[in-house]
Amino acid sequence: MIKVGIIGYGYSAKIFHLPLIGDSESFQLVSISTSQNNLAKEKYPTVSIYPMAHDLIRKSEAELIVITAPNDVHYSLAKACLEQRKHVILEKPMVTTSSEAEELLMLAEKYGLILCVFHNRRWDGDFLTVKKIVKNNLLGDIRFFESHYDRYRPVVKNRWREQLGPGTGIWFDLGSHLLDQALCLFGMPEAITARCLPLRNNSKTTDYFHVLLHYSNCEVILHASSFSAGPNMRFHIQGTEGSFIKYGYDPQEEQLKNGMMPSKPQFGLDNQEHFGVLYNESKKQVIPTENGCYKSYYSEIAKAITNSEAAPVKTKDVIQVLKLLELAEQSSNHRKTIIIKK
Repeated sequence: MIKVGIIGYGYSAKIFHLPLIGDSESFQLVSISTSQNNLAKEKYPTVSIYPMAHDLIRKSEAELIVITAPNDVHYSLAKACLEQRKHVILEKPMVTTSSEAEELLMLAEKYGLILCVFHNRRWDGDFLTVKKIVKNNLLGDIRFFESHYDRYRPVVKNRWREQLGPGTGIWFDLGSHLLDQALCLFGMPEAITARCLPLRNNSKTTDYFHVLLHYSNCEVILHASSFSAGPNMRFHIQGTEGSFIKYGYDPQEEQLKNGMMPSKPQFGLDNQEHFGVLYNESKKQVIPTENGCYKSYYSEIAKAITNSEAAPVKTKDVIQVLKLLELAEQSSNHRKTIIIKK
């Protein structure tokens, strides 16, 4: 079994990583770094608890370290892990600049280590459904693609993601996922136009974005708002042979929050009321949502470490996401479309 340590004991660690690791036969949790010593020890009595992240990195027997700390320390922590010859999983975004990402990836390659970002939304059932529709050419040539992640959170909370700082705000948070999915389908765009704004009262960082990715024969819109009380559209796709609309979000996060383990048969199954609809000139067709499967990410991580197989998220994809995150902020700040150099 691969011995795992986790840095951070917040939402991401508790809801995503710890259940996925605990439900896999390929991993053994051996250490957690957190200031919440008593809470972590009560939940994981046989696991070593380190108050300081760098103590875990230096002293833990972990072979793989999962970093769920705030984005602005991703670079320093990941670098320390790699220098201790530890494999690394980083919560998205990988780091706060593309230059930091390139440096870390070079270091991982130098030592022959896995460095991978947790782009778990590639395994959302709704996105797997969209990939299948596009692959099977059910809409013909795609001309318009709209991807939303809207929520109703009109009040700013006192947490690091909603405070001013490197890599905070929903563009770096949710935008990372939407960019990654768009790149999986369409590759790098030719240009980008973005509005990344703080619209809530007393907001100090981005809580709304509307980003256009321009391709030669397709327009892609990535959108998130903190004022959408629902029901919320997830995808709207138009092609030469029809269109597809999907409402509602992948259920895996909510299931994990409610304590459902990934090995349960009902895990990742979408509510039938949220199935998308494909329309063409003469009819409409309900499209059952593919089963979501976040556990596939960790399954592929295990194969990458033990069998030297490819990591589930390629390094070039990570760099592209970060470059687009940066370019979108430039576009928004200067209120102009930015041409992307190939």
